[in-house]
Amino acid sequence: MKGILAGLFLISIVTFAQEDTYFESYTAEEVIPVDYFSYPLDIPLQLSGTFGELRNNHFHAGLDIRTQMKEGLPIYAAADGFVNRVKVAHFGYGKALYIQHPNGYSTVYAHLKKYAGDIETYVKNLQYEKESYEVESFPSKNQLIVKKGDLIGYTGNSGSSGGPHLHFEIRDHASRPMNPKLFGIDIDDTRKPLINSVFVYPISDDSHVFQDANPRQIRLIPKNDGNFVTEKITAFGTLGFGLSANDQQNAANNRNGVFRIQTNHNGENCVDIVFDKVSFSETRYINRFIDYGFFKEKKARIQKLFVEKNNPLSIFKTSKNNGFVTVEDGYNSVYTILVSDFKGNNVTITVPIEGVSDSIKTSEKVKEFTHTVYEREGADIKEGKFTVNIPPGSFYDDVQLYITSDGNTLKFHEDNVPIHSYITLSADISNFDTPDKDKVFIGKLNYRGEPYYRNTERKGDIISARVRELGDYGLGVDTVAPTISPVNFSDGKWISNHKHLQIKIDDSQSGIKSYRATINGKWILMEYEYKKNLLTYDFEDHINSETENNLKLIVTDNVGNNSKFEATFFRK
Repeated sequence: MKGILAGLFLISIVTFAQEDTYFESYTAEEVIPVDYFSYPLDIPLQLSGTFGELRNNHFHAGLDIRTQMKEGLPIYAAADGFVNRVKVAHFGYGKALYIQHPNGYSTVYAHLKKYAGDIETYVKNLQYEKESYEVESFPSKNQLIVKKGDLIGYTGNSGSSGGPHLHFEIRDHASRPMNPKLFGIDIDDTRKPLINSVFVYPISDDSHVFQDANPRQIRLIPKNDGNFVTEKITAFGTLGFGLSANDQQNAANNRNGVFRIQTNHNGENCVDIVFDKVSFSETRYINRFIDYGFFKEKKARIQKLFVEKNNPLSIFKTSKNNGFVTVEDGYNSVYTILVSDFKGNNVTITVPIEGVSDSIKTSEKVKEFTHTVYEREGADIKEGKFTVNIPPGSFYDDVQLYITSDGNTLKFHEDNVPIHSYITLSADISNFDTPDKDKVFIGKLNYRGEPYYRNTERKGDIISARVRELGDYGLGVDTVAPTISPVNFSDGKWISNHKHLQIKIDDSQSGIKSYRATINGKWILMEYEYKKNLLTYDFEDHINSETENNLKLIVTDNVGNNSKFEATFFRK
């Protein structure tokens, strides 16, 4: 049935015994029970996403298992335990299930279509009790007990999923996601990692590459054995390097994340980066790990192979001199990058360096700015009707920002500097006409210059929103109520053969905040698929419909506009 994994070992996962003998094997701090968990699906495992993969504002916390582009495949408990958390949300993990196991680990199953058996009954009862589609609960250890191989749910596409799949996690005793491959989940992979680009970063004030003080991409030259050498660089001073690389398994062409990156300069290890475990408290530091400005401009993620201040990421297992290398005038050296996937397929990149102290011919273009914000101090900045509150620690470094306002628009620099902690934008709306004040919101401007709603609070004539990215913001006014359109029925019709009732809802400005539906005065559970703007009611749910049924639906947007829909349908 489900694939049972075998063995128990102190992780020394991959031994890099090829020509690069200076790379030591990776050893974890704990004994991993690789025979403990079974596969959660009864199909050949193919991945669309791997652990530690670089995502927007976070590292991927599990494996995304392909489900043959289908929903509704059975999901099985990976080990004995009990359900200690269930959560249903419109976004994020959608329908998610958490199981605590006796050995201290827990497993997570996300983006489900529905739960199974007693779990489904428990969740449905909770939703009807709370009269809410979105619910979260923490059952006691005696409420929902499961055995390894028990049916617990069905795969789906709920939440922020980009297509049908199962998101599967294994977490340690401190709820830190770990790489499930460490536990023996085996995926066929004989393909070497893909190397996209290598960059070099002059760090110190006097450092340069080719007499240039700016970061520079260096040319890759493929070798016959699948490895690479770069063009020789002439450089001086303190340097850091960056890498863009992906991995692919045998059965899928998805560009996934690599498992390990090791660097070496003239025979000495520099950094050892291993994607084995990443806690949720550190995951947003991905924006410190990548070249954020390059990503925002080029849509490609360069992993910085050096540790800057305010980078606590535990994926750096060793980092001599924080991964920086020093190049002296008149000395030649070699910098090497070894990129590995979990199965030990490796690619080596060799960078020859000639040390040349010379004048810097080019310098970074001077950028216009209006304010300096010190990382440890934060700032309160007022521009026109806007106030920007920047708490200490919001940025990783001291930054120079361009902040101005023009009427109802705030120019909040460019989105090329990462924000770590929330910044609050406030605006005085006393100049708005009284009927419109309750409908004003703060939003980030899209490419058409229209504000995209951010959660906005109001106290008197001051509205505020917390944001985590720079860019252009503005004030919007939404006086248009949401739209409601029945999909598979119409007023006064018989729908005895229907299994579901479906209704489209939409709001083009501030977005949908809430909805409430009743049949004959009783609340009904309508599942909301925001990606399709679709509400669905299952006639097998709690409400036993009469022959004549009066449906009422009220939909409210984020600034309080609401629409009401009523219809009568007949059913036997």
